[in-house]
Amino acid sequence: MTGFADRLRAEVDGDVLADPAGRALYSTDASNYRHVPVAVVRPRSVDGVVAAVAVAVEHGVPITNRGAGTSIAGNAAGAGLVIDFSRYLDRVISVDPVERLAVVQPGVVLDRLNDAARPHGLVFGPDPSTHSRCTLGGMIGNDACGAHSVAWGKTSDNVQALDVLLADGRRFDTRTPPPLDLPDVDPAWFPALDRRVSGYRLDALPDLTRALVGSEGTCATVLGATVRLVESPPRRVLAVLGFDGPYDAADLAPALRELDVLTIEGLDEQLARAAGESRRLLPPGRSWLFVEAAE
Repeated sequence: MTGFADRLRAEVDGDVLADPAGRALYSTDASNYRHVPVAVVRPRSVDGVVAAVAVAVEHGVPITNRGAGTSIAGNAAGAGLVIDFSRYLDRVISVDPVERLAVVQPGVVLDRLNDAARPHGLVFGPDPSTHSRCTLGGMIGNDACGAHSVAWGKTSDNVQALDVLLADGRRFDTRTPPPLDLPDVDPAWFPALDRRVSGYRLDALPDLTRALVGSEGTCATVLGATVRLVESPPRRVLAVLGFDGPYDAADLAPALRELDVLTIEGLDEQLARAAGESRRLLPPGRSWLFVEAAE
């Protein structure tokens, strides 16, 4: 695929990695999978992304859109062209504290967005444990949740609009009528689960914004996003509840949901044992719930 890499270098504004070392660097993510890509592009501009997609389509090379490589199911590794947004397309373009909206590039790290929102008392609700390195584009790709999804929902609940690029070169904002026909799907066909993030969100159609979140770039490439922010409680309290076993803890969780808490996270005995001496800080029990609430 030497000609493919040469074409990328000629057309794309950004770094093109096609050497063995560069390709090996992008062959894995946070999963156990390994796929060595044909080439890697780190575009410096949106136009660079558009050009890279066009060259890949012309050569019949599949595309993997990569955030920070924090995906744990092989989502960010692919054997075709990997487009890395985190190197250059990593800006918080604007924060509107009145409307509680932020406009971001797909490569911006979640903590950087929250740093920009914090002076306004705001935060982006979904917060995976990888918040110090995961990107908004990656979170949009896999519909990331995090501990506070109990209160503030998944990424798909907190995205207002996407700037997307289709494989045929069409680019549009998902707030406008899309340049394709979309079906209406009966949501009753799908289970009403808060954290149902596997597969395509067909039940969200014709709301293309929510339907594209979680599609891992297989339907469109995300060039930018307008996301909703929520008010961050100025003070929070944490209660740690001990139980005889995980089933007792699980039985109480629905009742805790009714209290408008921010977080309900479970910990079992095996994980507590791995914590070593820190286990002494836990109340008596064999299973625990960590419950956070606004004070």
